[in-house]
Amino acid sequence: MKFNLLDKIEEICDTRIVAVKHVTLAEEYLADHFPSFPVLPGVMMLEALTQAAAWVMHRRSNFGKSFAVLKEAKNVKYGNFVAPGNYLRVEVELFKQTEAGATFKASGTVNGSNAVTARIEIAYFNLGEKQPQLAELDARLIEHHRRRWAVIAPRHQQASVALGTDN
Repeated sequence: MKFNLLDKIEEICDTRIVAVKHVTLAEEYLADHFPSFPVLPGVMMLEALTQAAAWVMHRRSNFGKSFAVLKEAKNVKYGNFVAPGNYLRVEVELFKQTEAGATFKASGTVNGSNAVTARIEIAYFNLGEKQPQLAELDARLIEHHRRRWAVIAPRHQQASVALGTDN
């Protein structure tokens, strides 16, 4: 199952993103984490950072690849809990482009206080690079990412990426 852990992109450029994840009691994973004290699980915070970095990669390449996945997480530190009714504000900044993706400095805050910080490395690729018969799946996934982009990205960013311009 894939969770979309970003509800809105507030700012984005080729090197940085600011995005938000609103946490509600309707999140299905809160039933188990924890029933009497529901909070956004740390692994979901890390996934939100990863998804934010993926949007930077998609924007930089005009959706040139279908997959952006977490390759490595270093120096992950957790701070305050993110409970229902609050939101995780994610800030991710490109640190270094790599041959297979990029490394990012990432953080998430709740009510202005640290919830998570990490340095993450993202692998960015198409399945068809190693298995040509999967190229059609890559195309469908890229189209899916473009449709999701149209929902969560700032309006002026939607147009610039759709047209392939760099605003």
